[in-house]
Amino acid sequence: MKKLIESFLSVWKIEELKNRILITLGFLLVYRFGAQVPLPGIDVTKLANLTSQTDKGIGWLIDVFTGGAFSQASVFALGIMPYISASIVVQLMGIAIPYLQKLQKEGESGRKKMNQITRWLTIGITLVQGPGYIYNLYRTLPQDAFLLGNSPAFIFSSVIILATGTIFAMWLGEKITDKGIGNGISLLIMAGILARMPQAFIQEFSSVTTNNTGGIMLIVLEIILWLLVIIGCILIVMAVRKIPVQYARRSVTGDLEQDLLGGDRQFIPLKLNASGVMPIIFAQAIMFIPAAVAGLSKSETAQSLASRFQNVFGWEYNLLFALLIVIFTYFYTAITVPTNKMADDLKRSGGFIPGVKPGVETGDYLDHIMSLITFPGSLCLALLAVFPAIVVSVMGVQSQWAHFFGGTSLLIMVGVVIDTVQQINSYLLNKHYDGLMKSGKNRKAIA
Repeated sequence: MKKLIESFLSVWKIEELKNRILITLGFLLVYRFGAQVPLPGIDVTKLANLTSQTDKGIGWLIDVFTGGAFSQASVFALGIMPYISASIVVQLMGIAIPYLQKLQKEGESGRKKMNQITRWLTIGITLVQGPGYIYNLYRTLPQDAFLLGNSPAFIFSSVIILATGTIFAMWLGEKITDKGIGNGISLLIMAGILARMPQAFIQEFSSVTTNNTGGIMLIVLEIILWLLVIIGCILIVMAVRKIPVQYARRSVTGDLEQDLLGGDRQFIPLKLNASGVMPIIFAQAIMFIPAAVAGLSKSETAQSLASRFQNVFGWEYNLLFALLIVIFTYFYTAITVPTNKMADDLKRSGGFIPGVKPGVETGDYLDHIMSLITFPGSLCLALLAVFPAIVVSVMGVQSQWAHFFGGTSLLIMVGVVIDTVQQINSYLLNKHYDGLMKSGKNRKAIA
């Protein structure tokens, strides 16, 4: 414990690292302040209907990712999600469009052009989502909540302000990445998620203590279970399958056998969950469709189907949700882990996997290993995604607090914290301080 405290104190002894952390905290504070600023022309005292719309279900999930800005009709109501959507679209289009494939191979210059395309697409998405959000406000809020009524000036200005808010949030995220510590976009999302956590826990604590459903002991058990789930999530994020690799070391005589026998032994780390949180995001996007399509019909059967798929804690929703996560895990892993390229790079650098021929056979071998480890990884991801529904049905946990027991929010928080800690670790180790993580594996991975 003493060494850990010393490691934290060492952070403030490195001027560059201290400045980066302070810059990051400052930008996050600006983002959270902006989330409290309402759209001009909205009476903030009349937002009760909008708040109740985001108290549960899919609306609550949307509000979590915007840090409560969605339910407050804020200038940041769309949050950073249009940028995330644009990034996903550009990444998927890079598989099919030759021009984008060419940019991906051009290094830093190609990356800058890809970022520019993503930014323009973000603006396009916000200009589509903005009117949809305003229409939702008109449908949800009472008429006297709009100080300017439904005038074209209010609609036009609100759409422009929402788009500007998203662009400003995107700029903040990029500045955090460049000038601060950690991935800026991910930190903005995590800040929004954490902003809702205290309120969710207070509601759960109040419910348990006032309804005599277990009292303090039940809260303690919930916290212990929550910590265990976090540990499991960390294991899923960090787990890798190490593929041994041999690199030839050139001798003076050029004897191939001597080269191979004298080579260095390393490994390729193939992640158990190579797709990260993306399968859950894809699956959640697809889960909007059944309820939306069924809601278009006036029949009782369709309305019943719509209500079932709007209940994120129902067994029908979660069964289909888990199945989609498994499918998308395989799909996203296949398009983001280029096993053939890894095999070609390995061959060019003079490396090989013992017992496997370089080139095509190495690519097939890596693809086979990825297929094997993706299956348990997808099951763990699906279980983590539906775990909030399990704690609601088994333990009677409040829905707001249950969302922090798994799913996208928990994976994002764990992934961002691990990435940020590793970056801080690299600064400490480069300056010859002890890192925040004492594990030899982590030290080697970072070094």
